[in-house]
Amino acid sequence: MRYTDAPRRRDELLRRLRAAGYLSATHAAADLDVSEMTIRRDLGQLELDGLAVRVTGGARLPDGDGVPFELRTDRSAAQKAAVARAVAALLPPDATVALDSGTTVARLAELLPAGLTVVTHSVPVLTACAARPDLRLIGLGGVFNPATRSFGGPAVGRALEDIAVDLAVLSATAVGPSGVFCADPYDAETKRALAAASRSVVVAADGSKLAARAPIRFAPLDAVSTLVTDSSADDAAVRALTAAGLHVDVAGG
Repeated sequence: MRYTDAPRRRDELLRRLRAAGYLSATHAAADLDVSEMTIRRDLGQLELDGLAVRVTGGARLPDGDGVPFELRTDRSAAQKAAVARAVAALLPPDATVALDSGTTVARLAELLPAGLTVVTHSVPVLTACAARPDLRLIGLGGVFNPATRSFGGPAVGRALEDIAVDLAVLSATAVGPSGVFCADPYDAETKRALAAASRSVVVAADGSKLAARAPIRFAPLDAVSTLVTDSSADDAAVRALTAAGLHVDVAGG
């Protein structure tokens, strides 16, 4: 099929980019029956929109989202482990807890105290909790995203309408005084639904996320009860968040 309409073509490029994490301009031009120059212009616009990062030969998802989940797990491993331990200590006994996707939250799933009801759309969290007879597990279905190893879309939001959650633990690509951000609009939709279903929200983000940027704000700071980060976080960034009214718990600090 020849995609002559620019908005439809960019939607298709973004769909392919999210599915694979990387997009070759040469292959995309051949598949969509347009010139490589046209594809490069499209990728340039997606980059301006904050939805892609241009690299040699094509584009990747922003802020490492195109990197396989398993490789992202190894990044800042000690910091993520410290954050996960600190979040585990905040979980109320016998609570209903919603766990987001993300590598830090996946580590938290291995540390959950007994007696919790866990609500999640994350495959790694589902896998970890399914092996625990001392937890009650509620899985949220939807469309599977290989990049995040989680389900998403409208089905997640509809399921959450009938679930009362005490606390949601959300991951983030970036955190700053203007709010909490991620790189994918579908991921943002799911995070908002988890937050809306919950009485309180904890954001789990290692120190690198306080220096990062991402295009989509999924929550203002006043929607977050606590940010849990680690001692690698820049002191000035932590002070700025505290000055903006956010409670920040620095693990190991």
